[in-house]
Amino acid sequence: MVRNAIRSTAVVVAVAVLLGGCGIRRKKYNNPITKDTQQPDKVLFDKAINDIEHSRFEIARLLLQNLINTYDTSEYLAKAKLAIADAWFREGGSHGLAQAEAEYKDFILFYPAMEEASEAQEKVCDIHYKQMEKPDRDPMHALRAEQECKQLVLQFPNSKFAPMAQQKLRDIQEVLADSEFRVGTLYQKKGSFPAAANRFQAMVDQFPIYSKADEALWQMAESYHRMGDRFENQQVTAYQRIVKDYPLSIHAEDARAQLEVMKRAVPEADTVAMARMKYEMENRTKAGMVSHFWGLFRSRPDMRPAAKSGTPPMEGYRPTIPASVPAAAANPGALGTNEVSISNPGSDSEIDKGKEVRANVPGAEAVPAAAATPAPTVENAAKAADPNAIAKQASMTPAQQKKEYQKALKQQQDAVKKAQSDRRKKEQLQLQAVKEQKKKSKAKQDELKQEQKPPQPPAPAGAQAPTPPAKQ
Repeated sequence: MVRNAIRSTAVVVAVAVLLGGCGIRRKKYNNPITKDTQQPDKVLFDKAINDIEHSRFEIARLLLQNLINTYDTSEYLAKAKLAIADAWFREGGSHGLAQAEAEYKDFILFYPAMEEASEAQEKVCDIHYKQMEKPDRDPMHALRAEQECKQLVLQFPNSKFAPMAQQKLRDIQEVLADSEFRVGTLYQKKGSFPAAANRFQAMVDQFPIYSKADEALWQMAESYHRMGDRFENQQVTAYQRIVKDYPLSIHAEDARAQLEVMKRAVPEADTVAMARMKYEMENRTKAGMVSHFWGLFRSRPDMRPAAKSGTPPMEGYRPTIPASVPAAAANPGALGTNEVSISNPGSDSEIDKGKEVRANVPGAEAVPAAAATPAPTVENAAKAADPNAIAKQASMTPAQQKKEYQKALKQQQDAVKKAQSDRRKKEQLQLQAVKEQKKKSKAKQDELKQEQKPPQPPAPAGAQAPTPPAKQ
């Protein structure tokens, strides 16, 4: 009996899937035109909408494109363009969603005052919202979804889709904050406490309604504690934020006790923050056993812990500089900025005076005169020949400027050749003087050897002088 029931259920499910794939299943269109008329453009529009409802998207887009090209003054042009985008959106897939986003953006550009423009922007946000992945995966779609939902809230604040966009923003920022929290936890486990504290600090400042913001503050205080007494003020600030902004946290009592031990001021709990936390605790959906199991196989992030109240921040996420970095290193520029300005040196600078600034560095070897003298340039040669060369050059024709340039270049080359020739002559004179000095020192050494040689005794009478050895 049970086996027959299971078999019947499987058959019914298979038939439903086949019918849905064949286009028999009908999903009602959200923006139909209720006007009852038999105008040709209206007939085309109604047939296209019927094809969209029965998942015949290619045929629907062809009919709508035919309507736009044939009846260019039709009152259904805007609705037809929006229906093309809806057809791509319902078709789905990476290609279909990309085409739908482009069509929705075109509709907002051409018809920004229509009521459907806010719906088109909501669909663009929904495209990336449905493609978000878990916090430990690529955050591209989460960042794009945050950007598009912010655009909807800012551009259409009075739209009926604005509250839904705000809730989606809370969900998206829950995923982004969870990603930063995981990175900070990893740094802390590795012992990189400055990096962990910086991650927690930036994350809590940017996403204060994150479900684990109090845990991040507690971990941040622990990281500053591990960094030494120099960061006691940052540790105290983290404890005070837990007590004030997250009074119902499990770490609130411990943070209050730590402040009393450190003899620091214990702030009062914020009533607005307490009311918000109570509302979140009452409306938070808890995951069951089956949800925990199937969550391992889902690519979608778990957004049930996301906040259900509070204003999501509209500023972009900007990482901060760690507190362990010195102020001079964090702001090396003038007046505490990182900007570097470039300007031309004045006419009275050492460079224009022609001096070698590095020539008189203490402890440096003496630089030869030939090497210390800067090589003449074309501009310097022209200025030396004529002080008013710049003014004359402005009034010259291109041919005259070229001639003057070639003349100055020849003067420069002659000056370089003369300097090289003088240097070679000087080196030859120095070499000749060294040779003469060597000759004189050698002759002096020979004379000293002769003077130091002992005198020979006189030979006895009748003795024959010794015969020198024959040369071989």
